[in-house]
Amino acid sequence: MKLLAKTNRYYLLLAAALFALGGVVLYFSLNWALRNEVDEQLLDQQRILTRARTTPRTNALLGDSLRVSRTPVPEGLHDAVRYDEEEQTMVPYRELSFPVQRAGTRYWVTLRKSQLETADLLLLVLSVMLTVLGGLFGSLLVLNRWLARWLWAPFQRTLAELRAYDLHRRGPLALLATPIDEFTELNQALTQMSARLAADYQRLKDFTENAAHEIQTPLAIMQAQLEQLVQDDTLRPASAAIVGALYGATRRLSRLHHALTLLSSIENQQFALAVPVRLDQVVAEKAGQLEELAAARGLTLRVVVTGVPVLTMHPGLADSLVANLLQNALKHSLGGKVIEVTLSVDALVVANAGPVIEGDPARFFERFCKHHAASASPGLGLSIVQQICQHYGFGLSYTFGPAGAIHTLRVDFSTPITTT
Repeated sequence: MKLLAKTNRYYLLLAAALFALGGVVLYFSLNWALRNEVDEQLLDQQRILTRARTTPRTNALLGDSLRVSRTPVPEGLHDAVRYDEEEQTMVPYRELSFPVQRAGTRYWVTLRKSQLETADLLLLVLSVMLTVLGGLFGSLLVLNRWLARWLWAPFQRTLAELRAYDLHRRGPLALLATPIDEFTELNQALTQMSARLAADYQRLKDFTENAAHEIQTPLAIMQAQLEQLVQDDTLRPASAAIVGALYGATRRLSRLHHALTLLSSIENQQFALAVPVRLDQVVAEKAGQLEELAAARGLTLRVVVTGVPVLTMHPGLADSLVANLLQNALKHSLGGKVIEVTLSVDALVVANAGPVIEGDPARFFERFCKHHAASASPGLGLSIVQQICQHYGFGLSYTFGPAGAIHTLRVDFSTPITTT
């Protein structure tokens, strides 16, 4: 619920309660005032009749009715309801009964005053007051809503700036000052925070790029020199074994360096270039490159193209996506089996018969997570696939079964990432 709607709800409840209470208090106050006025008029007429020397007559007095009787009646003020011939209905009256003594004879006089006009006046006053209060309440609601929109406009602009903000493509936020101190303080805090984030991000980006560049050169030199030593026939067998182990370690380190650099580049949005990519050609090229390796492991790569998706992405990322999917299948397939690669308009599916799953499959997309702890793989292939899918909004799902069953990695080109 929006803040404005929530505050208006409380205002409405409070105002409704106050208006209801005010209406009740107003009704009883007016009723008491009008009733008291009628009583005073009746008492004034009583004083006039008491001072008169003649016997009261049963005629109209000051527009009210008067009844004289020798039969005793209850004295004092009281309410009564009687039928009115003119109104053709029952009419409420206020009556005052009192005795008078004339020429040795005791009479009981009853003065009546109709309260019909009083009730009409009370209803009219209440209607006017409630109409005014209702109009005031409605006007306050409209005014409050308009003021809230005007007052909250700077906050909405700030919110729109935050939604559109992209740390990878922009520097610090540039939020303007507002007429409202609280929003100005908020904008200043957000601007300062975004400046710190942008500076930290730039430092991290520079460090990553510098580290990648500085590590790459000595690593290449080490590989070249170790490769020369491996080919040296004068090395003793023991030394050759050590050099061979070092050469293998540097190759794994080189692959790890390349994978981490690629992951960092994807996360830093450094693959802005996007062109139409023929994924069927990429799949065919990568399958051809890995065909010899697959044959050496007793595996068969079978590529089925039922449709060519229309994709716009960085060619290097398309190449890395397909390569890592195929290499993952090659590493974890059982010997003598077939790796099925199916490309359609909607998805790229790689299926292979694999060993028993160890650990939580949902963690296989995490960095440095391996199917088998003893594997020489750095454990970054599926992390790279996941990052590429997240970068382009592709879906990624993983289904598997017991030993010897089919393990399937599916990249959907129109759904979010899931893992099953």
